[in-house]
Amino acid sequence: MYPQELRYNEWHEWIRVDGSVVTVGISHYAQDQMGDLVYVEVPEVGRRVAAGEPFASIESVKAVQDLNAPVSGAVVEANTALSDVPETVNRDCYGEGWLVKIEIEDASELANLWDAERYEGFLKTL
Repeated sequence: MYPQELRYNEWHEWIRVDGSVVTVGISHYAQDQMGDLVYVEVPEVGRRVAAGEPFASIESVKAVQDLNAPVSGAVVEANTALSDVPETVNRDCYGEGWLVKIEIEDASELANLWDAERYEGFLKTL
């Protein structure tokens, strides 16, 4: 359920590393807990984000949730299609439901993220 090639954080976000750019999304657990998403707000291309600070938000029929950046850097691509079809995140959170792509400022921040096994262990404590 949690792809092994991805890295995760305690805010239930995942990243896929491709050189100096990471793709960011929310985990299956996060989208399942939120329920049916009705709105996704992603930052504009060019915006600088800081690790651990809010950078986007998602809204479901249950709640509104800020998302915290897993790494620091500049947004180089945003999945603006989600504004029209936010349910894509529910349907395909590891594929078409990605949120943003960020060019990493400091690759050492990747060491703060967890592999799938550690993330799954974390979920068992919730």
